[in-house]
Amino acid sequence: MPAFLCKIGTADGRVLEKEFEAPSRDHLRENLQEQGFHVFRIQQRRFRFLFGRGLGAGRMSGRAFLSFNQELVVLLRSGLPILQVLDSISERMEAGRVREVLREIREDIRGGAVLSEAFAKYPQHFPQLYIASIRAGERSGELPVTISRYVTYLKRVEAIRAKVRSASFYPMLLSIAVAVVLLFLMLYVIPSFTQIYADASVKLPLLTRVLIAVADGMWRGLPFFLPFALLSGMVTTWYLRSEAGMRALDRTKLLIPFFNKLFIDYALLGFCRTLGTTLASGIPVVQAMHMSRGTLNNRILEEKLTHAIRRIEEGSTISTALAECGFFPSLALRMIGVGETTGALAEMLGDVSDYYETEVEMRLDRLTTLVEPLMMMTMGLLIGGIVVAMYIPIFQLAGTVR
Repeated sequence: MPAFLCKIGTADGRVLEKEFEAPSRDHLRENLQEQGFHVFRIQQRRFRFLFGRGLGAGRMSGRAFLSFNQELVVLLRSGLPILQVLDSISERMEAGRVREVLREIREDIRGGAVLSEAFAKYPQHFPQLYIASIRAGERSGELPVTISRYVTYLKRVEAIRAKVRSASFYPMLLSIAVAVVLLFLMLYVIPSFTQIYADASVKLPLLTRVLIAVADGMWRGLPFFLPFALLSGMVTTWYLRSEAGMRALDRTKLLIPFFNKLFIDYALLGFCRTLGTTLASGIPVVQAMHMSRGTLNNRILEEKLTHAIRRIEEGSTISTALAECGFFPSLALRMIGVGETTGALAEMLGDVSDYYETEVEMRLDRLTTLVEPLMMMTMGLLIGGIVVAMYIPIFQLAGTVR
């Protein structure tokens, strides 16, 4: 995701320079303004991938953020004042930027700021949805309840992310293993056989000659290929981090057979889960949909949803507006329509997200079951083909000796 260096003004008159990650400049500006910041300048940090994470370093991981909120809920329910709660959490936290941020937040609260205002000054550490949930809890007087609801949401999100990572780990590992073995065979083993056959003056079969020619070409082209591959990787990375590249990638995801349905189901899962959580926290529908839009993680889908949000602002029902997006299945639309009619939209969205979580798990299992044997078979055919091609002349020599 692109990184932007922003000059912003806070509600208490301070001017800060901070780095944020966002899908686009306009999306970031809109989010910052919704959080009460005055935006002076937004400058994209290009080629950031060459220099590390920069100002954004030190943020909490998903698991660390979940642990932080679980501890926060427990201490708030115990009745401790918020300043003692923050002191207790920061004392047990490792030294680093996050600990410094918590201490700065403590000083802001000590100076009269409420918790949501103090957190909102550090959007690179605390998501917009989290800040909105805290703000809703402060208004309703049920802060531990809203944070607990957000913790439940985080657990479900982390669980499905872990399943996605687990499903993709083995195929990635196999791909790396195949690439390493093939390079070893082409750049070391085949050149050794080539020298043996040259000394023996053997007439080689066509398949063996082709394989030797490919390996020789790879070896001779290695000094040119490595810089070209490095440059191509840098250019590709830069392009995919640009707005045009990310749009092209998002559009491609929606066109790949089988995978496009998986991408859409995963996007719907995150959107419905987030929207249900925000609505249950007491956040208005339009604001909740704006905050949930980014969980689709696809610019094409986000643009369609933005149009639906405008239709809702004009007075359309939620189910009718979402139907115009074109990517919401009829089952989800019917369930959302029922929830909208009965006044239980948040609960119905939770049921929709549970359904699509099951669908995503099934598709991931099916994908893993299909991909693993295919990759193993491909690996066996490639390596076996190379070995057979290089040993055919040896078999011929053995027949000649007899």
